[in-house]
Amino acid sequence: MQPYEVMVMFDPEVEEPRQDEIIARVRQIAEGAGGHFESADAWGRQKLAYEIDHKGEAFRHVITFTTTPEALDEISRVLKITDGVMRHMAVRRSTRSTGPAEDVVPVA
Repeated sequence: MQPYEVMVMFDPEVEEPRQDEIIARVRQIAEGAGGHFESADAWGRQKLAYEIDHKGEAFRHVITFTTTPEALDEISRVLKITDGVMRHMAVRRSTRSTGPAEDVVPVA
C-alpha cells in the first residue's frame, strides 16, 4: 500500500451532492483494494490562473488515502471519464517526510 493525495477540480456548475458522490466513488475504489481512506478536504470555489473549458473558477478538493498502485490507476481512469471533473492530479506522498509538500512525487 502506498500513500497518495489526489487534487480534483470540479466544474463550478456541479452541485455539492454530485461532488460528494464522486468523492465517495474514489473512497469506494481505494477501500475496495484494501486501502484506507484518510480525508477529503474541500478547498472551496477558487479562481483559476487560466480558463479551462471557458470557465475561470473551479471547486477544489484534496483527497488523501492509502491504496495499491492498481487502484490508483482505476481512480484516475474514473476521474478522467466523469462529467463535472475538470482536472485531477495524483501524487504519491513520501512516508519519510514530516515537512511541507515539496517531498511529493508526481504519478504519471
